[in-house]
Amino acid sequence: MASFKIEGGHKLNGTITPQGAKNEVLQILCAVLLTPEKVIVNNVPDIIDVNKLIFILGELGVKIEKLGSNSYSFQADELKLEYLESENFKKDGSSLRGSIMIVGPLLARFGKGYIPRPGGDKIGRRRLDTHFEGFIRLGAKFRYNKEEHFYGVEADELFGTDMLLDEASVTGTANILMASVLATGTTTIYNAACEPYIQQLCKMLNAMGANITGVGSNLLVINGVDALGGCEHRVLPDMIEIGSWIGVAVMTKSELTIKDVSWDNLGQIPNVFRKLGIQFEKRGDDIYIPEQESYEIQNYIDGSVLTVADAPWPGFTPDLLSIVLVIATQAKGTVLIHQKMFESRLFFVDKLIDMGAKVILCDPHRATVIGHNFQSALKATTMTSPDIRAGISLLIAALSAKGTSTIHNIEQIDRGYENIEARLKSIGAKIERVA
Repeated sequence: MASFKIEGGHKLNGTITPQGAKNEVLQILCAVLLTPEKVIVNNVPDIIDVNKLIFILGELGVKIEKLGSNSYSFQADELKLEYLESENFKKDGSSLRGSIMIVGPLLARFGKGYIPRPGGDKIGRRRLDTHFEGFIRLGAKFRYNKEEHFYGVEADELFGTDMLLDEASVTGTANILMASVLATGTTTIYNAACEPYIQQLCKMLNAMGANITGVGSNLLVINGVDALGGCEHRVLPDMIEIGSWIGVAVMTKSELTIKDVSWDNLGQIPNVFRKLGIQFEKRGDDIYIPEQESYEIQNYIDGSVLTVADAPWPGFTPDLLSIVLVIATQAKGTVLIHQKMFESRLFFVDKLIDMGAKVILCDPHRATVIGHNFQSALKATTMTSPDIRAGISLLIAALSAKGTSTIHNIEQIDRGYENIEARLKSIGAKIERVA
């Protein structure tokens, strides 16, 4: 298993263009199953999770053509549905949580969808009830094989209905949305996730001939259509990677420009980083981060300690809380990080404590960070990446630390970040990938 060796303490400088959004593209690729016509997708990131899904689509019989470094065409006109009940699919699908989103399109178009219990990050329970309750409301029959951890839904026909989701699940909303576009009648989804990823999926489906209104709100109305056609779609830049590059810049006291960030789709991200005292400028559609020797966390107006918490969109994304926590270790001031959604996502803080950070893990969901204000540098250490976001956070900490750090299990980082060491080297980082 590969590792990174990082010589920290160096200032960086340059320009970075963010990759396509991982959380969007996993939905978009599943949507190609809704039509027999050709679909072209641009700005597809070359990362492990996306490549796994492309492999699964290929095994399912989708004709895939690579048009450029980050562009593909997909045509699902001659699918091999028997693959869904094969041992190979049970192995392939279980290694990727995003594979759950093939179920909705397959159910809509072919009347059946199967999936092994998907894997993914070790960040706590990530239940699938929202997905399957939605399919059942549309008229599907659900079955689960406990011995093989294998889920299935089947329906001769899906019928539009009104539903109130028990949680604003992004993948659940996407899956139900894709199932309902070909259902008979009208479906309303209330408490729908409204992240830019979902908005992008809706725009793509409408371009294919779907009839979805309420895009951008938490009430989606879908009038079912008989069939969908092909389209061309461009994936947004990855807001999580943009936040990660901001973290790289401030922790290494570096000047950095992040290109083409799609400011309109960043939501609360700029506001939260400003509350941490970080300076940056909007230059066209770019973010310019100047070199800054220190940054001070703002308290609330009554003087109480700032809390940064995750929430469904348009709240702050949970995927950036790990980055915020690392940035706070060298800020001036104190902040409470409240991770509401996943109970294991803060467990990586013990690695930061080993590096000299002042972090109090209050419980599985909350951590208090007392910043060093760069008066005491983090110390290099050896650590293991538990998940994608903790992995990049530990990498940012290592870039800031004095000495040489080693990070094991970097496949976790590769799952979400394209060619990360080469891009870091391009702005002056001292990082090597070792076997």
